[in-house]
Amino acid sequence: MLLYIIRHGDPDYTTDTLTERGKLQAEAVGKRMYKAKIDRIFSSPMGRAQETAEPACRLLGLPKTIEDWTHEIEDERLTPFPDGKLKSITDVQNTYYRENGNINLPYERAYECAGLSEAHMEPIVKYIEESGNEFLERLGYKEENGVYRILRKNEEKVALFCHTAFSKAWLSSLLHIPLHIMWASFHNTHTSVTVVEFKNNENGFTAPKCLCFSDISHLYAEGLDTIHDNIVEI
Repeated sequence: MLLYIIRHGDPDYTTDTLTERGKLQAEAVGKRMYKAKIDRIFSSPMGRAQETAEPACRLLGLPKTIEDWTHEIEDERLTPFPDGKLKSITDVQNTYYRENGNINLPYERAYECAGLSEAHMEPIVKYIEESGNEFLERLGYKEENGVYRILRKNEEKVALFCHTAFSKAWLSSLLHIPLHIMWASFHNTHTSVTVVEFKNNENGFTAPKCLCFSDISHLYAEGLDTIHDNIVEI
């Protein structure tokens, strides 16, 4: 199985919809999903994710299934670090997640890291991990001690339209990357595509492997700008 994790297009956060730029991006990633011959489409319940999924649904003639657990992480990711003002952990300068020995904190101790230790990410990440494992079990893969038992050999391509913080939290769990390193070193832009493979090994077990992260080749293909989060051209 190939799992396509897709961030929503350029948003108007005040209305939870897409901007005109975001709508063009959604059409572009929809064409990519069509060419990839996606078999099933899932979406966050939030408007900007559902709107991003619409072109893919239309082109492929597929419905979208809403997965409530893929809702964006909101208040839980707020931290007062380092200046006492509440902000997303994404807005904390990434050097703080690496300095003073933080870079060497193992997976299990990630929440001790400056910035994360002042937020409330641990319970929400645990919820995402548990819900994600239930989702994967529905698709044929049951988590057992760090690997996944293949309940059925799923050959589908599955697309999930969702959000930045949510997807980084889930990828941290899926790929066993310490959460603070995920936040320090990875970021995905609008309609970027991350592909995770669940190979149907003959011994009956599989594990997720990231084939690409935050790919935006569909924007190049459609002649659209590739400004990362409206900040810098990449």
